[in-house]
Amino acid sequence: MTAALAPKSRCNLNHDLHHELGKPCFDRRSDHFRRMLDEDAPRPAPTALADGSEAEDVPFGALQSCVGIRDWLLGEGARLPKADDLLSGLAQRLDEIGVPIDRATTAIDTLHSEYSGVGRRWTREEGSSVRLFPHGEASERAYRESPFYTVHQSGEWLVLDLARTPDTAYAVIPELKAAGYTHYIVAPLIFTNGTRNGITFATRAASGFRDEDIAILRFVMPTLAAVMEMRLLNKQLDTVLRIYVGDEPHRAILSGDIRRGQVRRIRSAILFADMRDYTRLSADLTPEGAVDLLNAFFDCLVPPIEREGGEVLKYLGDGLLAIFRESGDDMGSAAKGALTAAQSALAALTEANAVGRFSGKVVDAGIALHHGEAAYGNVGSGTRLDFTVIGRDVNLASRLARLNRVLQEPLLMSKPFVDFLWGDPEPLGSHPLDGFPEPMAVFRPERKSKPLAKAG
Repeated sequence: MTAALAPKSRCNLNHDLHHELGKPCFDRRSDHFRRMLDEDAPRPAPTALADGSEAEDVPFGALQSCVGIRDWLLGEGARLPKADDLLSGLAQRLDEIGVPIDRATTAIDTLHSEYSGVGRRWTREEGSSVRLFPHGEASERAYRESPFYTVHQSGEWLVLDLARTPDTAYAVIPELKAAGYTHYIVAPLIFTNGTRNGITFATRAASGFRDEDIAILRFVMPTLAAVMEMRLLNKQLDTVLRIYVGDEPHRAILSGDIRRGQVRRIRSAILFADMRDYTRLSADLTPEGAVDLLNAFFDCLVPPIEREGGEVLKYLGDGLLAIFRESGDDMGSAAKGALTAAQSALAALTEANAVGRFSGKVVDAGIALHHGEAAYGNVGSGTRLDFTVIGRDVNLASRLARLNRVLQEPLLMSKPFVDFLWGDPEPLGSHPLDGFPEPMAVFRPERKSKPLAKAG
């Protein structure tokens, strides 16, 4: 299906077409570049370069512009805040030197818990857009039916004259034809770590992509692949750290807090939650089933925490530890957010039980709320460290959570926590906590109304 490119120059074709339509001839190429590519004009010999270099086929006089694009990719392009701007900036710069790019897309493999890849598209009319490819069979099947799979298997570029390409070749072909594109290029982008990625270009130019256009694209592609890989690796490091250690700890690690013993302190509302009777509930489950049970449980707890501005710092087997940071002078906002999140999580758990989300099992939680200081930092030995959360108040919150079962209450609050709330939470007396010399006054939320936070 690789199509031969038409021998007639684009300038002559555009001139003939516009002459027939009674319109003035216009070509996006500069006069110098257009004259250079016109087959009627004398063409200098290619620049003499080392054997095998992609620059050998770059048109005479265009090499400086191509090097300029590579310099832009390695400089400004590598530092652009948005990845979308890299693709659009490249397409526009290629167009400026005469390569008629009307549409460009990329498909990049990535490390993420929710999706396997990111697709970006730029068109002259609509600008940039992003599409995420979720994990699963549907995405894998779509990939195997795409032109990206073809170029990854062959290792070669795919250059299609769309007029000669059947609609059944690939799912995207009818869409390209309907949008008026004439030629389509698919190129593999293989990163140094072996991941397979790709880029496409499409044009509406009547003569499609010339040999000179393809030579320019081949010259630029290795630099583009290197820049995209650098950007992707930085993004993946950021994403993976955020997934596994949380938002603030991941920023601390990336800023250089990787020495053993480095600790940061934050005052906040502390939420500790765990699943009741996890050992009994998971006793007859396979390891995969136990993971599904935990994931369904955390699906009830984590979204309300994040909605209220909380941050899960640690998953602890069948439980989790989250904090709600104090915000400026509004000392009560953290406590209010933590209480709202806890009550919403329990409501979500009740609903999940009602609809059988846990495969016939009834799952309950115990949630403890405390206010104090959390310290997180590097603990371990040698080159193997854990970025963990420690401190007296963290321990107190976990001990408080053990009272949930004793008092048969799903949600308990410490005296330091309720000091930040308006209203009159119901006292449940003072209770000893393991490892703490003094009993702690414990409360539950009012049954009739939801407590409000004190104004700052």
